[in-house]
Amino acid sequence: MAEKAAVEIRDDREHGSLVAYEDGKPAGTIAYFVMDPAGALVAVHTVVRPEHEGKGIAGALVREFYTMAAREGVPVVPLCPYAAKWAQRHPDEAPEAPAELVREAERQLRNHPELF
Repeated sequence: MAEKAAVEIRDDREHGSLVAYEDGKPAGTIAYFVMDPAGALVAVHTVVRPEHEGKGIAGALVREFYTMAAREGVPVVPLCPYAAKWAQRHPDEAPEAPAELVREAERQLRNHPELF
């Protein structure tokens, strides 16, 4: 069983990243953007530094990402493969985004690769 890390997670909306810190150092990140005009949060990529893998950090980041969206009253579009798989395993915490919203998020990402 993987060890669970005690992490602090902070949203850096300006830079489009949700960052997990362990012992004050960055341990993992979700790169994301806010969809225009829907306001949906679009998870693009989840990365955990190799020395922090296996501690539940990626899952903690995705859970917080969905929690953050719920607080803001907006949907999540999980374009990141890890976030999408996590959402499938946790349907009670991760409402499915409407298909048209997913298509629009994919279009915005294609048209604005700098968002990734």
